[in-house]
Amino acid sequence: MSNLLQRSEIVFLYDIKDANPNGDPLDGNKPRMDEETGINLVTDVRLKRTIRDYLYDFKGQEIFVREIFKENGTIQSGKERSADFGKDAQEVAKNVLDKCIDVRLFGATIPLNNNSVTFTGPVQFNMGRSLHKVEVTYIKGTGAFASGESSKQKTFREEYIVPYSLIGFYGIINENAAQHTNLAEQDVDLLMEAIWNGTKNLISRSKIGQMPRLLLKVDYAEHSYHIGDLLSGIKLITSKSDEREIRGMDDFVLDFSGLVNKLEKNRQRIAGIKLQVDEGLQIQKEGQAIELAKVISDLGIKLDVMQF
Repeated sequence: MSNLLQRSEIVFLYDIKDANPNGDPLDGNKPRMDEETGINLVTDVRLKRTIRDYLYDFKGQEIFVREIFKENGTIQSGKERSADFGKDAQEVAKNVLDKCIDVRLFGATIPLNNNSVTFTGPVQFNMGRSLHKVEVTYIKGTGAFASGESSKQKTFREEYIVPYSLIGFYGIINENAAQHTNLAEQDVDLLMEAIWNGTKNLISRSKIGQMPRLLLKVDYAEHSYHIGDLLSGIKLITSKSDEREIRGMDDFVLDFSGLVNKLEKNRQRIAGIKLQVDEGLQIQKEGQAIELAKVISDLGIKLDVMQF
């Protein structure tokens, strides 16, 4: 049974430079974009994959949803993965929840021979969205190998990147769903570490340079209550005439006036806030530069500064 009694909300900001935060395989692996607004998109599935990989590779946690190759070189099916945890539905469900932190966090549909077992995930994120319009750049280069056995021409390499994108995720930890997956406080602590360090340690050619910039978790004192939509309280302000010209943190300031006002109005319903902020992030409230940790403390809200 979960020991989580109250609800939490999460805001996570990270940026990426000259890379591809989340390619769309159905569109030439181009960065996902909202074509109407010019906003860069990153799916919640991408963030959850980052978290799962960190928990498995760096923290030694068992993960149910992962790619496992069999001796013949093929990939294990969902039913075969379920069979790793028992022979019948009751045994599989119990062992999966006991052993797999990703199911306790995000839930899962566990396929069995004649039916399935579904757990709704206590931790849910929305689609990540850039806080500004983003440019997509097409790059073409020369490969190292010939295009064919008799060819004198090298192959060409093509890819799409974004010069810069500051991406925001908003999430909720639902204490009610947590009761059904046995989510524990130590699981949530590992989740927060994995969001920050997993993003930083995702060192692939398309993701190198990703950096976590802000992670905020609001824990509520009131059962089944949360403010909601915290990310909308953060606005990016730039002197650039076109937001697509933004190339780094020196090109903008984040206005937290809306978020701070929401926290102030609800401070009696907040048990505490956990926060980690990159020191290079410029933050202001009503036009004045602020230290976010001090502002939260001045509201009378218990603050825990995280350091991963």
